[in-house]
Amino acid sequence: MKQVIQKNGLTAIYVRRSVSDSFKGNNSLSINAQKEECIRFVGDEPYRIYCDDGKSGKDVAHRPAFIQMMQDARDGLISRIVVKKYDRFSRNMREYLNITDELDRYGVSVYSLSEPFNTSTKEGRMMRNNLLNFAEFERETIAARVADAYNTKARETGFYQGGKMYYGYDSQRKTINGKTGSVLIPSEQAESVRIAYQMYQQPDCSLRQIIEYFKENEIITKRTGAYKSKGSVNQSHVSLILESPLYVKADKDVYAYFQSKGFEIIDDIEAYDGIHGVFSHKDNDGKTYVKVGYHEGLVDSKVWLAVQDKKAHNQKFPNNGKVKNSWMIGMMKCPHCGYSIQLNIQHNKEKTRTWRYLTDFGYSTIHGCIQRTLKTRLDDVEEAVYLAMCDKIKSLEVARFEEDTPDSEIENLKAEILKYDDDIHKLMDKLPDADEVVFAYIQKRIKELHKAKTKLESKLQMKNRKHKAIDTKPLKEPLKNWDSLTIEAKHEIAVMMIDVVYVSDEDGIHVQFCI
Repeated sequence: MKQVIQKNGLTAIYVRRSVSDSFKGNNSLSINAQKEECIRFVGDEPYRIYCDDGKSGKDVAHRPAFIQMMQDARDGLISRIVVKKYDRFSRNMREYLNITDELDRYGVSVYSLSEPFNTSTKEGRMMRNNLLNFAEFERETIAARVADAYNTKARETGFYQGGKMYYGYDSQRKTINGKTGSVLIPSEQAESVRIAYQMYQQPDCSLRQIIEYFKENEIITKRTGAYKSKGSVNQSHVSLILESPLYVKADKDVYAYFQSKGFEIIDDIEAYDGIHGVFSHKDNDGKTYVKVGYHEGLVDSKVWLAVQDKKAHNQKFPNNGKVKNSWMIGMMKCPHCGYSIQLNIQHNKEKTRTWRYLTDFGYSTIHGCIQRTLKTRLDDVEEAVYLAMCDKIKSLEVARFEEDTPDSEIENLKAEILKYDDDIHKLMDKLPDADEVVFAYIQKRIKELHKAKTKLESKLQMKNRKHKAIDTKPLKEPLKNWDSLTIEAKHEIAVMMIDVVYVSDEDGIHVQFCI
């Protein structure tokens, strides 16, 4: 029995087919099948078809035809909506109820050909809601299945898995090791990626400066279109490029870096050949795993790693409005409790005088700290830190002439690795003569030694990376002209050099550098 139209207006026929419908091979949900069945039902009554092909039922935000239909309902152009099934309308229960509540206010009803329940009764509404709950569950199950399939494929191959194309690359079909897939190849934008990395690795370079350079040289940071205005430059996009392992020529140093981050590393260290880039993905549990791709990286590992170190360090010192009061903002900590040392500003009533004093944030915690207000003056801290920065630059310049001087810790690590190698070889020599029990024990012991050796190798790679000469010129010049710099400029220089400054009335001022 056809539903009675409550007011004059068109009948809206809404049809939708998602990618998952094609995946399931359900021909009854084809666009044409839905249209034909709905048109037969409507008969001679005036109607308008709204079609979303290849659109998910998760939400309406990405369904242009549905959005237009809702607008027509608001404008009083339609009186009811006819669908093949309720899940064509929505697979999200909450969203469906919100939309139908809105449609009720306009006098527009929703009718399903396959589920002709009388939704004016509580029984009918219960049946409809049960169907929608099942549809939502099915959608989530399919999504999880697709994600699992994607992750499984991504773990097994170095091919590009599709989706949004990466900046700096195009894709090309290739056959590798008997399998065919898409491989990333450098595009005309690849040089822009290299420029961004080369610039940012410099101690005195910021993201803002890269953006300005790109603007001046009309460098595009998106895959299509050029900058049309000053505001079109996307700083977050440049930042993502500088964080992506996709671009690195991954070698053993990069392998060690991934280990230090706790990433799941799919390939053995031998795959990190200093040529190929790396895909990074998140599994369903949110854990990051990395897989060496078939594509060539664009950026040398030393440059890429230097950029990662710099970005990680800079994230510790977010820029804020308080920088205008002192270039030491965000750097000072209490050596006793580990909490921040904060700057407080006070003025007299006439605002003719200003006092700056330091307080220990840890004093307000449950356990408390030694004292709240420090006797140490901020001026004294700034002076001491500035002098320490100058001394650090001098020591780095000396180190440039002593670059070949061996580091004792590095040499100890090398010796330990050689010992593990010797122990492994001795055990392997015993394998041919071992019985079944001894053979199994030796195998287990070799695995344990190899695992321990791998950890030491990673640690060695990290030490070698940090034991390098640093170009002091970009830092030396600003320090020479320190008094003429703005507070913001001083802050930027300090952030490049300093990890933390410990301030205490009892223990004095101690600077811990990151270079």
